[in-house]
Amino acid sequence: MRSAIALALVATLGLVATATAQPRSFDVVVYGGTAGGVVTAIAAAREGAKVALLEPRDHLGGMVSGGLGWTDFGKKEVIGGYALEYYERAGKKYGTPIQWYLEPHVAEAIFREWAAEAGVQVFYRHRLVEKTGVTKEGTQVTAIRLENGAEFRAKVFVDSTYEGDLMAQAGVSYTFGREGVEQYGESLAGVRDRTPLHQFQVSVPARDETGRLLPEISGEPKAPAGSADTKLQAYNFRVCMTQRADNRVPFPKPAGYSPARYALLAKMLAAMDAVKREAALAPEAQVQKGDPRGRLKQPWSLWDVMKPDPLPNGKTDTNNNGAFSTDYIGGNYGYADGDYATRARIWQAHVDYVQGFLYFLQHDPQVPAALHAAMAPWGLCKDEFVDTGHWPHQLYVREARRMVGEFVVSQKDIQTDLRKPDVIGMGSYNSDSHNIQRIVNAEGFAENEGDMQVSVTPYQIPYRVMLPKRTQATNLLVPVAFSASHVAYSTLRMEPQYMIIGQAAGVAARMAIDADIPVQAVSPTALQAKLQSQRAVFEWVKK
Repeated sequence: MRSAIALALVATLGLVATATAQPRSFDVVVYGGTAGGVVTAIAAAREGAKVALLEPRDHLGGMVSGGLGWTDFGKKEVIGGYALEYYERAGKKYGTPIQWYLEPHVAEAIFREWAAEAGVQVFYRHRLVEKTGVTKEGTQVTAIRLENGAEFRAKVFVDSTYEGDLMAQAGVSYTFGREGVEQYGESLAGVRDRTPLHQFQVSVPARDETGRLLPEISGEPKAPAGSADTKLQAYNFRVCMTQRADNRVPFPKPAGYSPARYALLAKMLAAMDAVKREAALAPEAQVQKGDPRGRLKQPWSLWDVMKPDPLPNGKTDTNNNGAFSTDYIGGNYGYADGDYATRARIWQAHVDYVQGFLYFLQHDPQVPAALHAAMAPWGLCKDEFVDTGHWPHQLYVREARRMVGEFVVSQKDIQTDLRKPDVIGMGSYNSDSHNIQRIVNAEGFAENEGDMQVSVTPYQIPYRVMLPKRTQATNLLVPVAFSASHVAYSTLRMEPQYMIIGQAAGVAARMAIDADIPVQAVSPTALQAKLQSQRAVFEWVKK
């Protein structure tokens, strides 16, 4: 597989190791090698555009190749077009018609090979100059400059980063955090009144015996329910683990590790262990349907502290699960609008937190014996993330900046106003926000706040979601940090939807160039016809 990656890299080799002397000109420049960005670039190239894909780091695929192999597909029937093609290409790798769950290195190989086939020129380690990297004339972005001295010009630019850096520098309106209930009339907006899921199943005092607040708990009081804030849902790393001895390397012990950091986890596990022991002595005790404490009646397993979803070849996509897990709650507040140095510190802080969490569970004597035994055989995968110490190369940026365009997708658009005249694809995953803060409740116990898991009926995604205000930018598309409220973004932020929106962005970019019109003036009817010819799905038929 590595040889395939190497061949794809050579074939794609728009990679520039040193700055070019003269600006490079393309029809379309896509900034950000996320899955949505790769599909945007491929879609434009397949329409005949000369396309450059600029990736600030070293890998293509964003989270899809960065550990998120357990696809958040919602209703599979709504995934069409090039997103569906990606999963069909994955199937070919595994000898099946379609593959929804795949290993990180396989995912990246698909993206590299796919981009090479389409003729996309890929440039790695091309990061936008901070603050002054974008040049505009009126509402037209004319050029972008990279830290290595390279400059790129294009007729249409696309910001496909999770962070929305190009969009922000282009003077496009954006926000981050949570709107209040009143802003868009959203009942799910703002601070949550109740957070029943991924909550503490046992009461754990937030302070130690001396009255000091335990680590990983905020002393800030909870704001009124429904109020706005600028806090972000928690980030983590989607860790690829294995028990296979022939492909396992130990979990690293992070620099500066201290078990004291996980005192709240230790207290939670001790309290849970007491309940599990009691339940074992009274096996006739039945858990009522819907009781969130259900796992307390079961023997210890990894699922008590994480979500190790299985991938091929004995691997996992390990996600957050429960009250204290891989989500670094409160550790990302400065990320969305932070400079590169701030983000680097936050990124490393997440590495330290998640690695420390895994190390604690595997080595600390405070961990219940049965859970310790369950953790003992696990480690990182030797054949994954080989250039980053087998640790995922992508932080899971679940949400950062969000554009505020002329149309903002909000709660009504995912629950009641499901149809759109400018439909480009569909979404169907739950409104899914992870916890945003961990506080001290009125009783003095630790409590998580912010988790939101609300089902939706499959809904249509409008072309307008990626359009800046016409007065701000007319040759820029934003298919990842798009225009949606926190509530709506929480369902739209799934990687298949990024790819669906990216396909429309690439096709629309070419249409705008051919007609010499603003991206806002692209005909929805013409765009829809083209997308439907490429197997896009606009209707959901309940089976």
